[in-house]
Amino acid sequence: MQRRVGFLSLLRIGEFRAVWAAECGSVVGDQLVRVAVSVLVFARTGSAAAATVTYALTMVPSVLGGVLLSWTADRYRRRTIMVAADAVRAVLVAVMAVPGLPVAVVAALVVAIVLLRAPHTAAQGALLPQILGERYELGLALRQITNQLAQVGGFGLGGIVVALVAPTGTLLIAAVLFAVSALLVRFGTAPRERPLATGDGGEPVSARAQVINGMRALMRDRARRALVVMALVVGCYIVPEALAVPYTAQIGAGATEAGLLMAAGPLGSMLGAWAFVRFMPLASRDRLVGVIAVLTGVPLLPTIAVPSFPAAFVLWTVSGALAGAYVLQSQASFVRRTPDAERGQALGLAGSAMIATQGLAVVGGGALADGTSPATAIAAAAGFGLLVSAATAVSWARARGRHTAPNSPDAEGPYSAPPPSTGPHPPG
Repeated sequence: MQRRVGFLSLLRIGEFRAVWAAECGSVVGDQLVRVAVSVLVFARTGSAAAATVTYALTMVPSVLGGVLLSWTADRYRRRTIMVAADAVRAVLVAVMAVPGLPVAVVAALVVAIVLLRAPHTAAQGALLPQILGERYELGLALRQITNQLAQVGGFGLGGIVVALVAPTGTLLIAAVLFAVSALLVRFGTAPRERPLATGDGGEPVSARAQVINGMRALMRDRARRALVVMALVVGCYIVPEALAVPYTAQIGAGATEAGLLMAAGPLGSMLGAWAFVRFMPLASRDRLVGVIAVLTGVPLLPTIAVPSFPAAFVLWTVSGALAGAYVLQSQASFVRRTPDAERGQALGLAGSAMIATQGLAVVGGGALADGTSPATAIAAAAGFGLLVSAATAVSWARARGRHTAPNSPDAEGPYSAPPPSTGPHPPG
């Protein structure tokens, strides 16, 4: 019988502790930059459109970054990629704090900062399985919870800090956070050999060939395709968060209720991630991920009946909990089925696809709400997500039956993931 381990056991792993703390700092830094840049641009231009476009630039380039730059995480040492990305971001954010910098230059720097996030995230995602081994899912859960908290806290902290030290001071604080994150990874993780991308004959390949080969390998793998589609469907399940304000207007509630409904999904996601790794047996997680993806849409269907605020809050929180659980496991299963030399690019492509589909789902949900009602749009998005999840779950079950990943808990023989690292080695 497998012994249960908790989050505290992860923090006793020195390398994970360094990567986790660095990520928390980077996430808060990202949020401070978003708030500071929005305030800075609006103060200089007086234009709400300019401020919103600049804010959008803190997210949209992530799609391109994942496609164009994530391959670097499979070509160079992952620690080097993470350190370099955060160090360069620290410098660029500090430059943004220069008084009187033209708005166009600020916007260009924002794009560069966001693009650099993609290789950093890809390298980190590929490195964590090496650090955590069989505790990988537990590490994902802790990261999911703390990232949600850091994102929410970063926005709240950003408003306070901007009020105290102005946008330029806030940007300098963000630059310090990025620099500290780089130092934590540099001196808190062990040096590892860089991944070796090779062709079918084992010969080294160019960066272009590496990108093309990675895409082809992902498209040919039925199991990984199913896991990616399953994760993309979460875009349908976050439509309630985007329509929380119109929905509260539909039921005659106010701004307080709208804020709480917007928080229902993220709150549920944190609870679901914790409960999943705490109570779900390891051997059952891979098998049930498709079922949980289908069930995620069920609590949102009653929204068609326009439930009151308390009922809607409970339903949306339950859906968020299920989404948090299945997205966590779909990512873990995807990583375990991806060769180490391809993980960075594969995670970058999947991440870009998730960002794009979530944006499309939100836009589509808003358009449908304008033509019908927010309640109808939420229920329709959930129903569509449920149907796609059901078809994908069948595809996943068939692909999984044909081939069980060698690093999966369901593989025949002893569990073959690498053991977790116990702490940092001397830096090199």
